[in-house]
Amino acid sequence: MDQSRVLRFIGQVETCRVVLLMVLVVAFVSGLQYFELSPVLLSIVSPGNSTISEFRKSNDTTKSAENETFLASQEASTGLKPYNRTTEVLKSSEHKFLNDSHKIEASGQRRRSNETASSLHPLQPKIPQIRKKYPHRSITKPPSIVISIKQMNNMILKRHNDPKNSLAPLWGSKVDQELKTARDKIKKAALVKKDDTLYAPLYHNISIFKRSYELMEQTLKVYVYSEGDRPIFHQPEAIMEGIYASEGWFMKLMESSHRFLTKDPTKAHLFYIPFSSRILQQKLYVHDSHSRNNLVKYLGNYIDLIASNYPSWNRTCGSDHFFTACHDWAPAETRGPYINCIRALCNADVGIDFVVGKDVSLPETKVSSLQNPNGKIGGSRPSKRTILAFFAGSLHGYVRPILLNQWSSRPEQDMKIFNRIDHKSYIRYMKRSRFCVCAKGYEVNSPRVVESILYGCVPVIISDNFVPPFLEILNWESFAVFVPEKEIPNLRKILISIPVRRYVEMQKRVLKVQKHFMWHDGEPVRYDIFHMILHSVWYNRVFQTF
Repeated sequence: MDQSRVLRFIGQVETCRVVLLMVLVVAFVSGLQYFELSPVLLSIVSPGNSTISEFRKSNDTTKSAENETFLASQEASTGLKPYNRTTEVLKSSEHKFLNDSHKIEASGQRRRSNETASSLHPLQPKIPQIRKKYPHRSITKPPSIVISIKQMNNMILKRHNDPKNSLAPLWGSKVDQELKTARDKIKKAALVKKDDTLYAPLYHNISIFKRSYELMEQTLKVYVYSEGDRPIFHQPEAIMEGIYASEGWFMKLMESSHRFLTKDPTKAHLFYIPFSSRILQQKLYVHDSHSRNNLVKYLGNYIDLIASNYPSWNRTCGSDHFFTACHDWAPAETRGPYINCIRALCNADVGIDFVVGKDVSLPETKVSSLQNPNGKIGGSRPSKRTILAFFAGSLHGYVRPILLNQWSSRPEQDMKIFNRIDHKSYIRYMKRSRFCVCAKGYEVNSPRVVESILYGCVPVIISDNFVPPFLEILNWESFAVFVPEKEIPNLRKILISIPVRRYVEMQKRVLKVQKHFMWHDGEPVRYDIFHMILHSVWYNRVFQTF
């Protein structure tokens, strides 16, 4: 009897040990999933570049300190986000943090993203990480670091001459060699002494631009994905008027281009993703939800779709893909899998994560009429422009209230600084002013930049860290004035210090540069805004192919 009791006791002990061991195993596995160590272990034993469908299955959880260090080292060596399983998990978490912590106004008005410079390439000044202390990007304070136009130009040159900033394709292609050949020909461009179409003082190097543009016309082929549901994809007519019109006009002209399109993706140098960030916001954003998770997920699902149907995305991790997006939320919505793309953004803020030399600053054009997209361009000649400076607009952001408080009630009669006024008066003032103030609102971009140029008014850009359109080619300081936000109290002093002869030459250059900012219905015209946007994408792609 005693022996049977002993055996029964031993059996119970063994059973408890087995149960305890199973509990410990379950707890261990749960801990791995919670702290997101399993994706890291998988990334060690799996290839560095996984397909999107694989790593999309990773959980959308919090970053670990070890993963953040790993990503930082990868970025520092390449300048681009490595597109692998670990990266996708972390970027998904970044989206979750961004969307949960970012307060979107109930009216859906334009707001700045609270994201810091997580994807700046190594050549850009590092922006302090302020996320933990200040979880929301303030629209009441200027940026802590201001990057000048000269610094931006230097960063472009450095990026375009550093192979470390290039993301090598997983396998070679004939188009890679064609891009390298184009790069060599551009660098060896013959000196252009005079050109009947292009005005040399507008450009950093007219010879480089002219040769690059010619090679674009001769060489470039673009593949447009047919996938995507309307109206977010493939419906340009839905967004061809208003301040987001650049998206619609470019989409319309790109999808109908006879010169640049190819139906064979193996012959394409670039791949166009034809969606509208404005329609995305209108159709999918849930009013008062304070979350953009569904918008980000929708765009991510599209990448899953094309990656499963085409090898082109996985070959280059998206670095030869591009899109145009003019809504203020677009930079935040196109991180993650889109970060390696050439992102043509209206909200081109180098202080956040706009990568000069890779991304493209998309001109924000306000279109009031489809029949006349450029409006009634022109204005008074310099001697008849009796107003020194003009501004009118809603008091969005922190810069405009400072501008109005400083100048709207001053006794100087040559400073016309207003709140909102009617459209006819607005145009009349622009056509009679020497300088038109383009002050940032919630974001760095403003349609006033293009409006000033079309009405023959020298732009005065008050928007720290704004990357002006076509900076790769245009010498903006030859026809525009950049005033730091902190210098608003000295605005009039700065403007009257510009000699009359210098102003007359700047105004002449504004008239000469107009052709680069004009839309044309029907067939695009050489050097117009469509071709200039496409050229900026082409140029940045060529000079990131080594």
